[in-house]
Amino acid sequence: MSKLINPNENNSIKKHYQGFDKVLAVLLIIGIIAISGVIIYSMFTPEPGYITLGLLNSDKKAENYPTNATKGENVTFYVSVGNYLNRDFSFRIEILTGNNETEIGSSGSSNAISFMNSSTTILSHGENWISNEFNVSFSLSGYNQIIIAELWEISMGSNDKYWEIVTMHLNITS
Repeated sequence: MSKLINPNENNSIKKHYQGFDKVLAVLLIIGIIAISGVIIYSMFTPEPGYITLGLLNSDKKAENYPTNATKGENVTFYVSVGNYLNRDFSFRIEILTGNNETEIGSSGSSNAISFMNSSTTILSHGENWISNEFNVSFSLSGYNQIIIAELWEISMGSNDKYWEIVTMHLNITS
């Protein structure tokens, strides 16, 4: 026996699908608008800026760093800074020395001795800077002696803001 579909049931199914089609169309339009909004937002929102900080060897290259030195011998290096913050960046470099007890953290170094500070430098967006020559020597021998370069932003007021740190580890012999 074959079952016949009642015409009233067939109309009910068509009405269900018509309602579903309307809901689906509305959801697709909302989805297209939302995705378009995200694309437009990402196109017009600038990427966050950044600073580059690096150590350069005595030839002003980022390679062949010294790993050994003798007591009293000068270790020569340079510090480079690049500004990509989409604004001017005023900073100073602090050079410190440390050893096995020195801790390097996200807010700078502790148990290190300040060796010298650079003068204040202002970089515009897209500019790169290389310091004058730094010469650091150690009076005591030992493994894992550290030269530390900390980047500090000069801000209005009395408190400079710690920004970044780079290190050079050396074995100092007699």
